Parts: sequence; structure tokens; C-alpha cells
Amino acid sequence: MRDLILLGFIGFCLAAAIRYPFAGLLTWAWFTLMTPHQAAYGVYGIPLNLVIAGVTIASYVVSAEFTKFKLDKITGLVIAFAGWLTLSQSFSLDPDHSAIYFDRFIKTLLFVVLCAQMARDKLRFNALVWTLVASIGFFAAKGAVFTIVTFGQFRVQGMPQTILEDNNHFGIAVATILPLILYLRSEASRAWLRHALLVLFCLSIIAIVGTHSRGAFLALAAFGGVFWIRAKHKLSILAGLTLLLVPTIAFMPAKWTDRMTTISEATQDASFMGRVDAWVINMKLAEQNPFTGAGLRNSYQRDIAKTVDPKRAERAKAAHSIYFEILGGAGYAGFLLYFSVLAAAFVTAWRIYLDGKKTQGRSWKSNFAFYAQISLVVFAVGGASTSMEMWDGYLIVIALIAALRNMTPATIRNPGYALDKFRHLRLRQKMRAKTV
Repeated sequence: MRDLILLGFIGFCLAAAIRYPFAGLLTWAWFTLMTPHQAAYGVYGIPLNLVIAGVTIASYVVSAEFTKFKLDKITGLVIAFAGWLTLSQSFSLDPDHSAIYFDRFIKTLLFVVLCAQMARDKLRFNALVWTLVASIGFFAAKGAVFTIVTFGQFRVQGMPQTILEDNNHFGIAVATILPLILYLRSEASRAWLRHALLVLFCLSIIAIVGTHSRGAFLALAAFGGVFWIRAKHKLSILAGLTLLLVPTIAFMPAKWTDRMTTISEATQDASFMGRVDAWVINMKLAEQNPFTGAGLRNSYQRDIAKTVDPKRAERAKAAHSIYFEILGGAGYAGFLLYFSVLAAAFVTAWRIYLDGKKTQGRSWKSNFAFYAQISLVVFAVGGASTSMEMWDGYLIVIALIAALRNMTPATIRNPGYALDKFRHLRLRQKMRAKTV
């Protein structure tokens, strides 16, 4: 039954996407972030994501929107990075192994470029933010309830067989959307919606704690610290976070506290030292292949790792770092492009925020830029200990920053600008037909 419901809903969305390409993009985002086919076992083997992407791209290309493509700084860097990954794959030390991750990353970057180009007005923009928050927030709320019911004895995991299945990845993903929840709450006009988003914000923090992830806890600490520094009402923020975190941490079992205290004893922790070994191996692979790297995730191959450090290769596995994953996989040049994408997004958001401060009151653009900066900082901290460079969530935030910079005054003033313009053109055509 769930299979039929899912297929029916996706069929409806794709039918809408033929007429309105952005409907396909929202479906693509929802499907990628939530992976609903995991809960509908009969359609699990069907490449629905590929079908959704194909229909969306085809609809976008044949529509008038394709002619409005803008090559801004962030989009240009994303395309350049995708090109460099293609070059890196050509010189991969194990092409068959790295091809899987190359294919996944390229598709994600293509999706990001489309997000930056198609979120052309406030209505579309906020729809994409809502899709991201609702998709991750659903599992966060579910994880928070699980933590409360089990008294925190078991750690919260993400959806199986996805990039967020790991508790560390899931916790950092939830921490990354915390600022976006606050953005939506600040823009909500209805009291009940603001209250609902506040509840989701609190449940998300509980879910992060419930993951038992040290990396996620550090990301949560980064959020609290940056948000407190940037906020105007510092005492209120400090009091609110204290009232939420203190009881939550006190509620957790002793094994959670013991695990968190090992953060200060990282050099004595076998898990952390294994990550250090992986970081060293990726650095050495980059030194031997400075331009193209060894190929994405090829440092996981023990035979390849042994060529640069036989001793560490016995203990090292995943790099557990977005930075070292890119460094070892795409070389110093690839890492520079990847870091440039992150830096350009942060600087652009900062400029949008400063531009908004010059006007009377803070505009919604400036408001989003404020929270997007915090989101990027949180992910940058959490990503230092996880292999989440291919996760769509933070890349959507980057795409939204690019879209924000590309918006024209007309589309900002009127969220339905594109639709109104289309109706106006249709009306003019009908009037001309009558006169003839």
C-alpha cells in the first residue's frame, strides 16, 4: 500500500514538474533528503531518484527558465569543482572504486547548480528551505521521542542505507538545520507555526544529544557559541539554551557523560587515533598526487594506503573529515576549489547580511544570510570529523546563498513575480488573437 501511495504522489509531482520545473526540483530535494523509498520496500529497487532528476532537468531545459541561467561566483566555483573531480576520476588510482563516489558527487553538484538557478523568488526560496528543514526535522523529532522513551540508553541513528545512517552524520545534519529552523520561525506570520517550529528546535537538540556523537555535540556547541556571539539578546539566548540543555544532559545515562568526557582525551582514544592515521594517509596521497589526488575514497583501499604508509594503513579506514576526504581524493587543487566554494558562500552571506543592515530593519534576505552563516560554521565544525562532503543538506544552503545574490528587486518584492509575468503574457496573447 505504501508503494502505491509513494508512486502515486511522485507521479503527481512529476506531472506538475512537466509544467513547472521547480515542482520537480522540490520533489528531487525531498526524495534525496528523506529517501522515502526506504520505507516502501516494493519500490526500493526502482531508480526513482534518476527518474525524478531526468524529468526535472528535461523540463528545465525546454522551459524559458533555462535562458535565465546566471553564472555567479558560487555557481562558477561549483562547476569548476565538478570539472576538477572529473579530471581527478580520469587519473584515479582505482577508477572502479572511486567511480561510485564520483557519480554520486557529480549528481549532487548538478542538483546544487539547479537549486541556485531555480530558486528565483521568495516563494520558491522558502519552499526549498522548508523542504530541507521538514525532511531532516522529521527524523530529528522522531529521534528525540526515541531518546525520551528509552531514557537515552540507545543512540539515535538516521535512515538505514543512506548517508545519514551513521549517528555522527545524522547528529551533525540536525545541528546544521538548527539555524534554518530559527530563520523559518522568524519569518512565520502565524503564532501556532512559530510555536511548532520552536518545539521542533527543542526536539532537534534532544535528538543531537541522543545520537551519543561527540562530533555532533561539538557541532551543537559551535551553534550555541556562534549564535550567542551574533545574537542581540544574549542573556535570553543563554538562559533558553541553558534551560534546554542542562535538563537534557542530566537526563542522559552515565555512559553518555563518560563518552562526552573523552573529547578532552582524544589522543588516548583508539577511534580518534584511527582517524588521525587516515588523515595522515590522505595527506601523503595528496603529496604524491598533488593535482588530481588518488580518486574519491580511494584512501579506503588498504592496498593504496599501504603504498604511502604501511604501518598506518593497518589501522586507518575512512578519513572521517570532509577536508581530508577531498584532499586525498582530489589533491591540493581540488581541495582549494572545494574550500573556495565554502568560503565564497560564507563571504557572500556576510555581504548580504551587511547590505540588509544598511536598510531600515532587517530584510528577509539579510535574515536568511545571518542564519545561513551560522549553519555553514556548524557544518564546517562537524564536518571536520565526518565524511559528509557529499551530503545534499549543506550544499543546498550554499545554493540558496547563491540564489539570494542572484535575485532581482522585482522577484524579491513579489514572490509570485514569475507566475504573474506568465499570466500577463498569456493575457496579451489572447488580446492580440481577438484583435486579429
